[in-house]
Amino acid sequence: MDVEEILQGYGDRYEKVLLFEPLNKLSAMQKKDAKNHPIDMRGLGLLTLLYFFEQKIMRNIKVGRKQLSEFLYGATHAYIDLSLEQFHSLASTLIEAFRPGSGKVKTAEFFNWQTGQLQTVSYQYLKASTFNVATNEQFYVLDDAGLELVFATKEFYSEFQLSISQLVLRKQLEKGEFKSALRQINEMRVAVESIEEQLSRIQQEIRRNIVSNGVFLRYERIIEDISFRLKYENEEFDELAQFINEAKERLYHKDTIKKEKDAYNFVLTISFELEKVHAAHTKLLQKSIELQTTALQSAKEALYYIGIESFNFDQDVTARIVSSPLPAHSVKAFVVPFLHVHEEKQWSLLSIFDKQNVYEERLEPEIPALLEIDEEADKVKNEQMVQFYSVVLQLLLQSLQHKNEITLAEWIEEIQQDEKAAPLLQSRYVYDFFMLIHQRSPIEVQEKVDEEAYLWSTLHRILEGTSLVVQELPQILQVVDRFAIQNMRITKRSEDIDVF
Repeated sequence: MDVEEILQGYGDRYEKVLLFEPLNKLSAMQKKDAKNHPIDMRGLGLLTLLYFFEQKIMRNIKVGRKQLSEFLYGATHAYIDLSLEQFHSLASTLIEAFRPGSGKVKTAEFFNWQTGQLQTVSYQYLKASTFNVATNEQFYVLDDAGLELVFATKEFYSEFQLSISQLVLRKQLEKGEFKSALRQINEMRVAVESIEEQLSRIQQEIRRNIVSNGVFLRYERIIEDISFRLKYENEEFDELAQFINEAKERLYHKDTIKKEKDAYNFVLTISFELEKVHAAHTKLLQKSIELQTTALQSAKEALYYIGIESFNFDQDVTARIVSSPLPAHSVKAFVVPFLHVHEEKQWSLLSIFDKQNVYEERLEPEIPALLEIDEEADKVKNEQMVQFYSVVLQLLLQSLQHKNEITLAEWIEEIQQDEKAAPLLQSRYVYDFFMLIHQRSPIEVQEKVDEEAYLWSTLHRILEGTSLVVQELPQILQVVDRFAIQNMRITKRSEDIDVF
């Protein structure tokens, strides 16, 4: 946990909190109307801001205490028992809360934990615009802090949070702010989890609450909106993945002296984490499609059977026919829906000469295969596996940095002592990696690598002039409860030594 990263932007966030200070002061005022009912002063303060905001939209600068009191009287006199003259006095109090009579700018002081210093900020919610000399009346308009407070109270729907995060991530990547981008991806993961909880809640509500056609149409519209938004976000994820891949290739090929190695590793981590979020988001898209098909169809069938159970033949059909003087042809309209559909119980003898499909089903035992890269498999899964193998190889090369030989048992012991790298041992990919390089040993430095061998081209780039020879040892290592692997000896050779 990076404390500096958590405290980043602390001053801006605290300024947002202090924006609401005038509303909090109004809330502390204990005023009552003629019926001794308490007046919601904070609510009137918000109405005051909204009124001045509306006047600013209409470019009306001649708004003062009189106009505000008339608006408040018209909006609230049905609930607040005060005369128009009393609303004039109330309007003065409200304007005073946002703009002191002295005309001085409101200031507030707080301790900024990020900088370790006291910080003073100023707020001006209303500012004077013009003055009517004839009526001795001052007019006001909404200032910057007032606008910001109005926007802070406006609801931004949480379902758009992921789309906003995607836009922010793209800007951070364009500016090269890789550390901030990694944090933004973590926020996107939280947003995806929130959407997953929302879909699960909707699925449960569909099973419980759909009792009429109106409710069914409402849930159908909600699911369609969610599905449309998820499809749009999925397209944005694809574009982000392509953008990151281009940045990764650009950093690798242009940085011939390897000066930007840290930046390249950051991009690799960002790509890996983004693909995990993308995979979770893709599952949500599939779940929304299932809701559109399976859940809604089941709810529609449930409505049908509810209608059948609530149908009363004597009341809905018999009573209608008997009590109403209907002509004979109209009675048929009541009876036809209850008659069976005509079925012709015949079949053609020629059907015995139709082609017959004769086949035998055989169940072949599944053999667990090594998790190698499949060029025809899913591109996202291949990219994740390559990135994981790259991380493991980099850790192995770090262990071989000051020596030419290491056993798998020694390497695992080093990883277990590293708190950040220890969770890797819980993944099957680690053990598949060592089995893979054992099968391909010796891993040589090659001048040319087959373009289709995506995995090996990536690993050879990481090796950078070294070769690896892997030999098995008799000992069996029980690393974690789930996985065990045979011990190996990994030897590092320089490119001028014959590995054979």
